[in-house]
Amino acid sequence: MPTKSKKSEYLIEEEPVVQDPDSTITFNRNTFFSVLVVLAFAVGVLTGYFVWGNNAASVANAPSQAEQPSGQQEAVSPNTAPVATQEPQYVRYDISTEGYPSLGPDDAPITVVEFSDFQCPFCKRFHDETYQALLDAYPGQIRFVYRNLPLTSIHPDAFPAAVASLCAEEQNAYWEYHDKLFTGELFGREVYLQYATDLNLNTEEFAACLDSGKFDTFIEQDMDFAFNLGVSSTPTFFINGLAIVGAQPLSSFQNIIDKELAGEIP
Repeated sequence: MPTKSKKSEYLIEEEPVVQDPDSTITFNRNTFFSVLVVLAFAVGVLTGYFVWGNNAASVANAPSQAEQPSGQQEAVSPNTAPVATQEPQYVRYDISTEGYPSLGPDDAPITVVEFSDFQCPFCKRFHDETYQALLDAYPGQIRFVYRNLPLTSIHPDAFPAAVASLCAEEQNAYWEYHDKLFTGELFGREVYLQYATDLNLNTEEFAACLDSGKFDTFIEQDMDFAFNLGVSSTPTFFINGLAIVGAQPLSSFQNIIDKELAGEIP
């Protein structure tokens, strides 16, 4: 923050006059008036300096409006009424949820859509630290929807993992498989088949699904939608269309959800 300039302060100290009764100076009338005129002139000069010089220095030191740094605000006197703070602006995005894996009541008042990547460490952090706590905090009030955004340039296993999750959905085990992918931290065809075995899925059908390529276009469309919307990182969430980016703590989600449930967000 720029340092405010301070006006110069002048302090005049008068020395006490000590009168010596043994020392006297005698003036004649003309000399007295001459000295008086000189003293009056000197007093006038000094008075003008302290009154006008001080004000001139203060004005010179105050920055003009054009010179003030960008964003600097003028000082407001204590008697000035504060200006009302502008209300935060909320933007709702139209995020489709039909046909995507979802958890929770279809008529829940809150819909949370997550664009995520099974190989993303921050997506895993959200899953480990916030996902279940969020659902537990609002029982029956959240419909949670998962949409795929595998960042294939840095996460080569993310796309195949997304395919595997959708193959599990065909056997009504999407969310169980979703949890396996995030908690297991292992990737590859054999791992995907092992997870299918652990969940008692039909492994032959599951293997055929992995090799079919049937979900490739579905996932690519998810990716295109997210990128066209401006989403460039995972995880990114939309709470009733309101965006929140990153593996935020539970309190960040609650801040929006509580306002949304109270009808405080237009």
